Amino acid sequence: MTRTRTPGISRRSTLALMGAGAMSVAAPWVARAQAKTIKIGMPTILSGRVAQLGTSSRNAVMLEVEKVNAAGGLAGRQIEMVIRDSKGQPQEAARVARELVNTDGCELLLDGEASSGSFAVHEVARDLGVLCIHTCSEASSLTADPKQHIPNAFRCVRQGIHDSIVGGSYAAAIAKTKGLKKWATCSPDYAYGRDTTGEFTLYLKRFAPDVEIISESWPKLFQPDYTEVVTKILQAKPQALYSCLWGGDLTSYIDQANIYAMFSQMEVFAVNMADYTALTVVKNLPKGIHSGNRYIKTFPTTPENAAWGDAYKAKYNEYPTNWSWQNATAVMFLAEAAKKANSADGKKIAETLKGLTIKCPFGADGTVTMRGDDHTLVGYAIGWGTTIPQEPYVPEVKVGDWKTIFELEAEWKKSKGYT
Repeated sequence: MTRTRTPGISRRSTLALMGAGAMSVAAPWVARAQAKTIKIGMPTILSGRVAQLGTSSRNAVMLEVEKVNAAGGLAGRQIEMVIRDSKGQPQEAARVARELVNTDGCELLLDGEASSGSFAVHEVARDLGVLCIHTCSEASSLTADPKQHIPNAFRCVRQGIHDSIVGGSYAAAIAKTKGLKKWATCSPDYAYGRDTTGEFTLYLKRFAPDVEIISESWPKLFQPDYTEVVTKILQAKPQALYSCLWGGDLTSYIDQANIYAMFSQMEVFAVNMADYTALTVVKNLPKGIHSGNRYIKTFPTTPENAAWGDAYKAKYNEYPTNWSWQNATAVMFLAEAAKKANSADGKKIAETLKGLTIKCPFGADGTVTMRGDDHTLVGYAIGWGTTIPQEPYVPEVKVGDWKTIFELEAEWKKSKGYT
């Protein structure tokens, strides 16, 4: 069950508007209270250009919560989700998160914010001491930087540094083969965009030292017009372009760049392309964009992943996104940790989450792990490939090697002073 709050309409007014039919809605609220339900708060983005981040996150959470509740709940307590719209504003994300705990009585938080809002929610979790699982932010420093570390916060999300190691290696191999020495970048101007672009170019140059970055563009998050950015890139005449634009920003950028035939003039590496939120929305999907896997039901190539994707589509009439699988995995972790701890208490769940490995449709080997030292997700299926404009969209994926990822990530952490 989920609750959302509509500004300006009280529950009494809602009941009056609904009349006698409202009793069928009100009754479960009473039942849940009698069963000692546990409220889990979820601040996320449900409006604006990137609302699909929030809606696809919410959908996946509810899909898994239904399973958990049907199996007896979180340590015997039925889950009630309280989901609120932050409108993509960090200050609003912080306000909503605090209100979910202090006013709505939520005992746990699933932070479904982009990186811009997740750092704000993180500070609320630090202040209130409530268990918080970040489910959308990929900015590496959120968990890699020891200054950010708190015992009650975890990240159930793919991480920028992981994608950059795999993507940098993949792109370098193509750069050497095709002689791509002059590169441009175009990424959103906030923590995730700048961090991930820096990490990608670090490993691109490590594996292909002759590469030169000749142009950088940093459009604002949710920027409506990319004409100036596109023309700047075209004037620089790079041989290749890297971008970590995402969601509605990425699809708008591609649609606008198509007017200038930009994608026929250079090799394009867009880490967030291979996701249904982009693949099915772009009006004229260019062929041959290189991308990291986000969510496609054909990778990992397992029956479990395909079945989960089909079940989501059957329920919501659209395929899931990268945000979907991450949020679903967070609920899976909560359920398994509560089972092992035999408790729905946030502190006990937090202790159990450290180093916990669970079966998961999205794991490279059928499992994923919540790493104990920095509280971040590892072991998920990761790779890069080339897109085509129809199913299966990415027919071949070059799979990333987690042994190599761990080795290079450890070097990177040391170079940043994180270890």
